Amino acid sequence: MKILIVSQYYYPERFTISDIASQLVKLGHDVSVITGKPNYCYNEIIPEYVNVNYEVINGVKVHRVNLYPRKQTRLSIYRNYLSFYFSAKRFVRNFKEKFDVVLSVSLSPVISIAPAILYAKKHQVPHALYCLDLWPESTVVTGAVKKDSFIYKILYRWSKNLYLKCDQILVSSPSFVSYFHDVLNLKDKLFTYVPQPALLTKEVRKPAQFHKKYNCVYVGNIGQIQLIEELASAAKLLKEEKDIMIHIAGMGALSEQLINYIKEEKLEDVLKYYGPLHLEDTESLYQSADALIVTLKEGGTVGKTIPNKLIHYLKFKKPIIGVLEGDGKDILNATGGALLTKQTPKDIAESILKMKSLSNEEKAKMGLRNYEYYLKHFSLEVITSQIENQLESLRKA
Repeated sequence: MKILIVSQYYYPERFTISDIASQLVKLGHDVSVITGKPNYCYNEIIPEYVNVNYEVINGVKVHRVNLYPRKQTRLSIYRNYLSFYFSAKRFVRNFKEKFDVVLSVSLSPVISIAPAILYAKKHQVPHALYCLDLWPESTVVTGAVKKDSFIYKILYRWSKNLYLKCDQILVSSPSFVSYFHDVLNLKDKLFTYVPQPALLTKEVRKPAQFHKKYNCVYVGNIGQIQLIEELASAAKLLKEEKDIMIHIAGMGALSEQLINYIKEEKLEDVLKYYGPLHLEDTESLYQSADALIVTLKEGGTVGKTIPNKLIHYLKFKKPIIGVLEGDGKDILNATGGALLTKQTPKDIAESILKMKSLSNEEKAKMGLRNYEYYLKHFSLEVITSQIENQLESLRKA
């Protein structure tokens, strides 16, 4: 197949679509990507990419359009979203190459799929959306928009209209379907569950050197929905446990608050915060951990979804402490490699102590069960084959 992928984000920005596109090439497909110039988490267009409009990466033909870089301010984020929307649509209007099928990737914002819709309509080819984030739900969860506001109503109509124009929607969490049905009232669309794979790393780092006997690791967004305040409060309850350390890496809205809390409560001996780390550096933490912690606040559709960090955790053969509900909890129930707990600091602390009390043999068995489940359900090869099958079926329909 000749496949056109439209994604605002692409390598060297670290998103799974880059690995999927490369794997599709390995499977024998001709793959092109329309994307932006890399800037996510860099606060600027990467200097060496300022003048790069086209390149080939692992056999994937990558077309890059100009956009405003995403920085820390909300205004810069809006400009970033809109600049890709307009630049990519302009590119598509002049792009004459023919493809069998279009695959768009929906992270934030959903308007980034509009160029794919335009291409599919112009050239009369089927279009599948790989939905990794829900709009306008994600704007409410992050606090950017209030649900009863005029802006929300505009985003609701805009999002629904974009989703309506897709021929098929691949959802990364089963619970997404209920949102499309119950909130957006889209009941006649074809929905298929296709999870995200774990991100691939460029190199293997040496395991981290920890100084405590028992170490738990959390890596991800530092925000309220990730229960960072509850996790930090659990660390406070474990302050007298001299052989336990909780390691947290990532960045987000609560990063500064977490740093201050550690200082104010004198938690340096039980809680270590690294700030944002490269993927390879986080994996060195995983390798040395006795257990990995995955958290997601209960409530709303987002609280039922599968955190991508959970998929990444599974492949490291480590037991997991699961502080979540919904689809993520269902996966951990299926793997048999986790201790599941309620979302209070007391329950989180007790689960860490319970995990600590297990024998090394018990923990190794839990980790192995997680890894075997990952290979069967979440490896890049398995998921890319699922996407390939869906695109082939859509092309022939």
